[in-house]
Amino acid sequence: MKYKSVFDIIGPVMIGPSSSHTAGAARIGRVARTLFGKQPTKVVISLYGSFAQTYKGHGTDVALIGGILDFDTFDQRIPQSLDLAKKEGMDVTFVEEAAITDHPNTARIKMSDGLKEIEVVGISIGGGKIQITELNGFELNLSGMNPAILVVHNDRFGAIATVTNILMKHSINIGHMEVSRKERGEVALMAIEMDTNIEDDVIEELKTLPHIIQVTRMVE
Repeated sequence: MKYKSVFDIIGPVMIGPSSSHTAGAARIGRVARTLFGKQPTKVVISLYGSFAQTYKGHGTDVALIGGILDFDTFDQRIPQSLDLAKKEGMDVTFVEEAAITDHPNTARIKMSDGLKEIEVVGISIGGGKIQITELNGFELNLSGMNPAILVVHNDRFGAIATVTNILMKHSINIGHMEVSRKERGEVALMAIEMDTNIEDDVIEELKTLPHIIQVTRMVE
């Protein structure tokens, strides 16, 4: 992979011991929390590869839960996150999976609060960098490092163009965009990473478009 600066190699400011297993895990958990929209009451985390083998010694478990509690990578509370989650009534379960995944540092996070649930798959690719590779069964490639929006929409002609036209009207430049669908003509997902944060009025305008079901903002 390409690195933009030395900080991409040595990793971010963080609670140790590992940029891949700790900082990356915290970011996966925090992105999952953002996608869920609030703190869940139940969390089931399936760990694969080296995550499953070393998660306790490398602090992957406390980092993932710290992220779900909305802690940043350098938050001093991360080592106590399991106890803090328990005090806040969060039911947490870790599952060590034997299945082989495409990347060794993979976590599947299922969160719920009794009213809704979400399933997120994330990988830690080194230096604290991550990729979200799946959301509720939709494939995507979301870095979590740039401002982004996730747009759930009906798979209809022109739906993508209406969204990109709104972004163009507000001079918002798209850095990366992917579209995923499970079945032709059913529900689809746009993942759009941008150069700048998107304002509330633009989000509300996107929500009024035909065939748009949900718009979620990911702030840098």
